[in-house]
Amino acid sequence: MKFWGVRGSIACPGPSTVRYGGNTSCLEMRCGDRRLIFDAGTGLRVLDDELRTRVPVDADLFLTHTHFDHICGFPFFSTAFDPRNTYRMWAGHLHPERNLRDLLCALMSDPVFPVPVEIMKADMSFRDFVPGDVLEPHPGIRIRTALLNHPQRAVGYRVEFDGRSICYITDTEHPAEGVDPRIAELVAGADIMVYDAMFTDEEYPSRVGWGHSTWSAGMRLAEAAGVKTYVVFHHDPAHDDDQMDRIAAEVAERRPGTVVAREGMVLEP
Repeated sequence: MKFWGVRGSIACPGPSTVRYGGNTSCLEMRCGDRRLIFDAGTGLRVLDDELRTRVPVDADLFLTHTHFDHICGFPFFSTAFDPRNTYRMWAGHLHPERNLRDLLCALMSDPVFPVPVEIMKADMSFRDFVPGDVLEPHPGIRIRTALLNHPQRAVGYRVEFDGRSICYITDTEHPAEGVDPRIAELVAGADIMVYDAMFTDEEYPSRVGWGHSTWSAGMRLAEAAGVKTYVVFHHDPAHDDDQMDRIAAEVAERRPGTVVAREGMVLEP
């Protein structure tokens, strides 16, 4: 698994975010020779630079949801303009009111964007599912899904391959007491859990209802569900590198082995 974007809400490039990165959510998983991409924030453009060197590309792109910070890289996804490539797009939060293709068409429409989605000449398919569905995009790859606690809905993923598991849980808000049983079931015993830890405990009370969580709530979830490696993710754009260093030191003290996501970081379960 490689992290191409680790921020939430809005990209924040600059000298104060060099060590952790300023791009919004995008990560890549490799399951054997299969490539899975999760979310299409501004980090997707950086991944796209690498994909251009590997044409033809055949990959699946799974969206947790379609708030702007998670899809704003899609119109600039240059390898989707190349007819040699194949992309399958997945989303589980839109059905039945909407569908993924129509939403991405609206994103790339006048007057918001100068060219329509039809200009993307890659072999593109759009697959809507329902939270709770089990997806099998390729033989040997099993992806469990669950509804998250976020405005307009979002979906969490558990990818299982070759006896190992990685969970991608963003954007979600923890309950006032205990842990969300639906998410705890999804991540139980996972080798790696990437979790929305946007706020600190001190910041969270003024942000209740925003649909995001804290690193300490993620730690409680990891402990309750028997997660092996917990990854702090979806960093607040207001948290500069120095604050992220302080968070990293605190989480490492509280739960040794916990990782704070950085752009370019690679983890293997």
